Amino acid sequence: MIEINTERLLLRGWRDDDLKPWAEMNADPEVRAHLGPLLTPEQAAASVHHFQEGLDRDGYGFWALEVRETGEFVGMAGLDAVDDDMPVSGVEIGWRLARSAWGHGYATEAALALLEYGFTTVGLLEILAITTADNVRSQAVMHRLGMTAAEKFEYEEDGVRTPHVVYRKSRDA
Repeated sequence: MIEINTERLLLRGWRDDDLKPWAEMNADPEVRAHLGPLLTPEQAAASVHHFQEGLDRDGYGFWALEVRETGEFVGMAGLDAVDDDMPVSGVEIGWRLARSAWGHGYATEAALALLEYGFTTVGLLEILAITTADNVRSQAVMHRLGMTAAEKFEYEEDGVRTPHVVYRKSRDA
């Protein structure tokens, strides 16, 4: 299993003891504010299994995110193919952190390591980041990563159309 270490973080495969804190995160309305409906514990568990299958199959995907010093699970970060129903295509970088982990620079630290991994190990030429137009916290991370706002689109989920923005970074940038 591929792991990625940063100064403070470990991006690793998923373990059974990640399920409870992951489910709690995804039942938090603030964590899910820009992601759609809250997840049930069953939906959260299914997402963990899906993430691990992607890591095992592709060598990249969404890793569990742990603070190295304490071993605390604080969320996930990774690279994954953009969903087929989106109006853009490519590989997307993403992160989701527990509220207790916000404001510590963990998303930026993990994402910088993922950009390096995606460009050098996976061989990607470009990496995208997609978020809702009002998710200023994630857009701030995208700016810190040196990504450039590229386009806007509206995405419909459960009958609700939401403005989104796409950020891009090329390997040569």
